[in-house]
Amino acid sequence: MTSTSRRALLATACAASLCAIATPVAAQAYPNMPIRIIVPAGTGTVSDMVARLLAIHMGKSMGQNMVVENIPAAGGITGTQQLVRAPKDGYTIAVLNNNHVINPSVYKDIPFDSIKDIQPISTIGSTPLVLVTNPAVPAKDLKELLALARSKSGVMTYGSAGNGTVLHLAGVLLTSEGQVDVKHIPYKASGQMVTDVLSGQIDMVFLGVASAAAQIDAGKLRAIGVTTTKRSPMRPNLPTLAEQGLPNYNFDGWMALAGPAGMPRPIVDKLNAEVKAALATREVQESMAKIAVMLTTTTPEEATQFFQRELDKHTQLAKRGGAKLD
Repeated sequence: MTSTSRRALLATACAASLCAIATPVAAQAYPNMPIRIIVPAGTGTVSDMVARLLAIHMGKSMGQNMVVENIPAAGGITGTQQLVRAPKDGYTIAVLNNNHVINPSVYKDIPFDSIKDIQPISTIGSTPLVLVTNPAVPAKDLKELLALARSKSGVMTYGSAGNGTVLHLAGVLLTSEGQVDVKHIPYKASGQMVTDVLSGQIDMVFLGVASAAAQIDAGKLRAIGVTTTKRSPMRPNLPTLAEQGLPNYNFDGWMALAGPAGMPRPIVDKLNAEVKAALATREVQESMAKIAVMLTTTTPEEATQFFQRELDKHTQLAKRGGAKLD
């Protein structure tokens, strides 16, 4: 073999070796700068609190700061648009919630595809809602409430934080499964909605289990049931709506971690492992329990399937409820 041939062979071997180690080295180097976590929801929301807990624990484990940025405009569309347009390098991720799969049915134009333009990393957890009424409503449980609604068809009311919101669609599922006609009253903000159910201006609303706890304990609201198929650890004595005669009723507020579509698989796997490790710590579990979040983690493939199922479910509910915004 000539010296020229030997040099060519050596060069080819080196190139092959570099290609073989390029992906692992890139994965090992990640992250080497701060990571941005977009929350397409306001500060103080469950999604925001979950993101900040993950930022602390994942950031510590990965040795980099994780900076939470709240972008709640346009129902979260603005924040998600920034996510899908971000570089596909793992330095911009987001904690998404139900709004991500509701918005395509509610808004006329969405500047991205809610499935194709994201890379699901893992689900994080969910929190049940609780159906509550003003104490003056003469119904102690779901059976009595549905009977009352049937006897006053189209007269009773439920409030929400606006057309197409989680609280609206929870009500759509109730009226559909319960076969009752209850009038939907949309509010621009949940604060006024709560004020009106406390004063008896509206009959019932769905609220987060944690946010409703004080009013329930004070007797200012009556808890009828939780919206998930399993009881909430925060309210173990409160039956689910499914237990009370609506076996197909299952609705929750959920959170999931995602990045822009096209992220390298080693980085997706790294983030998946890190979120699972953070959620496995006792400190995070205790903090999540205080805000009534029941933890769930998945593979990226399972998370992708989850997003598709939730999109199908929320699309059907939005259509039934006539939820549409310009």
